[in-house]
Amino acid sequence: QVQLVESGGGLVQAGGSLRLSCAVSGRTFSTTIMGWFRQAPGKEREFVAGIRWSGGLPLYAASVKGRFTVSRDNAKNTEYLQMNTLKPEDTAVYYCAVHSSGSYDRTSSYNYWGQGTQVTVST
Repeated sequence: QVQLVESGGGLVQAGGSLRLSCAVSGRTFSTTIMGWFRQAPGKEREFVAGIRWSGGLPLYAASVKGRFTVSRDNAKNTEYLQMNTLKPEDTAVYYCAVHSSGSYDRTSSYNYWGQGTQVTVST
């Protein structure tokens, strides 16, 4: 069974940076999209970024485009989310996930999820 474990979250000041990691165990199809989502208290879980495991162009939500960079290291079975110029509104629990079918930006399109890692951005 596929398992995902996020790490790298923490507390940073506005304007700072963090790099999240998602370690994946189990075999994944080369066409699979690896996604990052986030959920703030009282808010719905929203798409942040994604990248096809085999490569190709990454995808970003408009709110993070130009600040966040998603990448992957196939040899290490790890997906990364580099977050720069962090803002207080980026505060949320961040999850990595494996896409199954459907729209890439919907939570219902993903069938495997990590436990989440907290990111808090102070003013």
